[in-house]
Amino acid sequence: MLGAALLFTAGHARAEGEYAEIARLKGLNQTVRGIRSMNDGEHYTVLAGNDIRRYAYATEGPGESLLPSPTPNLAISDYTLSPDERSILIASGRHPIYRHSYTTSYSLIRDGRVIPVLRDAEAPRDASFSPDGRSIVYSDRNDLYVYDIETQRTRRITDDGVWNEVINGTTDWVYEEEFGITRAYAFSPDGQKLAYLRFDESQVPLMEMMRFDGKLYNRAYSFKYPKAGEANSVVQLWIADLATGAKSRIDTGTETDQYIPRIGWTPDGRPWYYRLNRRQNTFEMVVCEPHGAQRTVYEERSQQYVERVDDRTVTFVDRDRFLVRQESHTGYMHLYLYSLRRGLLGQVTKGAWEVTDVVGTDGKRVWYLSTETSPLRRNLYSVRLDGKDKQRLTQRDGYYTAAPSKGMKYFITTFSNAATPNLTEVRDAAGQWLRTLADSRELRAELMATDRPVKEFFTFVTERGDTLNAYRILPRGFDPAKRYPVLLTQYSGPGSQQVADRWSMDWEDALAEKGYIVVCADGRGTGFRGEKFKKLTYGRLGALEVEDQLSTARYMAAQPWVDPDRIGIYGWSYGGFMALSCALKGHGLFRMAIAVAPVTSWRYYDTIYTEIYNNLPQFNAEGYDKYSPIHFAQMLDDKKTRLLIIHGTADDNVHFQNTVEMTRALNRAGKQYDMMVYPDQNHSMLPDATGHVRQKMIDYTLEHL
Repeated sequence: MLGAALLFTAGHARAEGEYAEIARLKGLNQTVRGIRSMNDGEHYTVLAGNDIRRYAYATEGPGESLLPSPTPNLAISDYTLSPDERSILIASGRHPIYRHSYTTSYSLIRDGRVIPVLRDAEAPRDASFSPDGRSIVYSDRNDLYVYDIETQRTRRITDDGVWNEVINGTTDWVYEEEFGITRAYAFSPDGQKLAYLRFDESQVPLMEMMRFDGKLYNRAYSFKYPKAGEANSVVQLWIADLATGAKSRIDTGTETDQYIPRIGWTPDGRPWYYRLNRRQNTFEMVVCEPHGAQRTVYEERSQQYVERVDDRTVTFVDRDRFLVRQESHTGYMHLYLYSLRRGLLGQVTKGAWEVTDVVGTDGKRVWYLSTETSPLRRNLYSVRLDGKDKQRLTQRDGYYTAAPSKGMKYFITTFSNAATPNLTEVRDAAGQWLRTLADSRELRAELMATDRPVKEFFTFVTERGDTLNAYRILPRGFDPAKRYPVLLTQYSGPGSQQVADRWSMDWEDALAEKGYIVVCADGRGTGFRGEKFKKLTYGRLGALEVEDQLSTARYMAAQPWVDPDRIGIYGWSYGGFMALSCALKGHGLFRMAIAVAPVTSWRYYDTIYTEIYNNLPQFNAEGYDKYSPIHFAQMLDDKKTRLLIIHGTADDNVHFQNTVEMTRALNRAGKQYDMMVYPDQNHSMLPDATGHVRQKMIDYTLEHL
C-alpha cells in the first residue's frame, strides 16, 4: 500500500549532521507499546523494553513483570497471552520477509519457565493459541501446522505448500501489502475447526529483484508480484477439522478472479468471508449456514470503488447484530447497525464528517473516533446503538488514538497536536481522566526551551475554486519583510492525509531551522473530506493532484515573503510520483525536486492498489499512460529545475524498475538529473539507510534551493 510509505522510522540507522538532531528528538516522543487488555477488564499488559509488564487501569503502581526471574534473554518482537492468561507465547527476533511478514523463534512462558516451542519448524511465523489454549497453530514454509503444548507434538494441517506456487494460511505479497494481513486463518469459537485461505499463485508473473549483499556474484530474489492487469492468485477458503484432520472447501462462487480479504466466524460458530470483485466496486459479507447454504448478509456497491475493507469494516455486537462502517449511503464514512436475520436496523452515526475507527462496543453503545470537530482532528465519542445519546469523551483539539479494555470500562488514549508531543493517559468509559502513563516530558521541555517552529494550518482556494487544507512551518524569527525559499512536501495519494493536527517531525524540520519555509497541502483525492472529494481522482491518477500541487506552488510564489525563484518539491512513493510529475510539468516553476522511490508508471504497480483507484489497464489505458512521467520526460526544464531521484535496489514494493525506466526516458530526452541509489535497501530504506537518505535530502536542498 503506497499510503503506508507515509510512515517511516529512523530504525537503527546511523543519523548524521542535521538529521541526527531530528532523529534524537523523535526518539524522545514517548509511546506505550504492545498494549493488551486482560480478561478481567481491570488490568492490561505492555511491552516495556524487553519485558512484559502487568498494570491496573485505575490505580498507579510499578506493575509486575510476567517474565520469570532472572529475566530470560529474549529479543521480544511480539507476544500473545493464552486465553486463560496462564501462558505467554513470545516471538523472539524478527527476520523480515516483506513489510509486515517475518519469521521468528517462539518460546512459551508457563509456570515460571521458558519453554522453547515449534523447534521442528524451519521458518515459523504467524503463530497463535487455539481458543482453549491447548495448542498453537502456525505457518512454516507455506503450510499450516498445529502444535500440542502438552505432548509437544506437531501435526501437519496442509501439505501442498510450495514457494511461489501454493500458500496455505498466510497471504501472498499483494494481500499482505494492500489488505494489511499476513495471518490468513481463523479458529472457530470452540477451537475445533480452522478456516484458512489457500493461495494458488502459480499463474502470477514472477518478479526478480536483484540482490547484491556485498558478494562476488549477485543473485536474483524471485517472488510472485501481480502488476496492474496481470493474473492474481486464485484464492480458496477451506475448513480443517483439527481433531480428525479432515478438510473441506467452502464454495466462494464461480468467479475466481476476485478477492477474499477477510475470513472469520460468527459468535455462534458459522464461517463468514468477505468477497470483493476484481474491480473492487462490489463488496459482500457472506455467512455460511449449516449444510452448505450461504447468505449475503451485507452488500455494498459503488460506481467507482468500495473503500478498502479491513478488520473494522464489520464489528460483531452479539450473536445476531453487527456494525458496518461504510460511506456509500451518505457520502461520508458512518456506522450502520445490521442483523444477520433481518438486515439493516438503522444508521448509528450521521453528519458531514467521518467515523475513522471503531474502538469497540459493549452491546449497548459503540465507541469510535471521528473527524466531527475537523477533518484534521480525531476525537473519541460514544453513542447508543440506536444513534441516541452521543457523547464526546475527549476534549483537546488534536489527534487521539484509543485502546479499550475488555468490557469497555477503560481506555488508554494517546493524544498529540501540532505543538504537543505524545500524551498517553488512562480514561474511564465516560472519558474522565484517571492517570497519565507517558507525557514526553523531556521532549516537551526541549521544544519549549529551543522555541522550534510549529506547524500553522491554513486553507487556500486554487484557481479552479477548490479549497485545500494545508500547513506551513515558518523559520524561527520569521520576518514578513524578507523573502524565503519554500519546500513543498506532499504525498497526495488517494484517501491519504498529511495535513493533520498531530505531532510529527522529520527531515524537513531541519530546513525550517536553516531559514526555509516548509509547506504541505492535501489536494483533491485525499481523504477525510467525504467520498466525493476523495474519488475525484478516480481513473486519472496524477492529473488533478499535480494541478493542485502546482497551484500550491503558485499560491506560495504570490506571497510577498516568498522568493518565487526558490520553490522546491519533495515526495516519497506516491509522493515521489507526484514530485517527478510536478518537476516535469512545472515549466521551471520548481528550482529543485526530490523524488524518492517513485512510481513512474502505474503499469508497474500492483493489482489491488492500482486497480481500485485506476480501473484495470485493459479498460483504462489512457489513465495509465497519459499521466505517467515516463511519457513526458522531455518536458523537464533541466536548466531551471534540479532533479534528484532516489531509490533502493531491494524495493519489493515500488520496484527499482520504475526508476530505471524513468532515467531511460530522461536519457533519451537528453535531460540532466541527479541520482542516489541505495543497494539492497527496501521501500523505507531499511535495513540501514533511513538516516543517510534524509541527510542527503537536507544537503541537496541546502545546496540547490
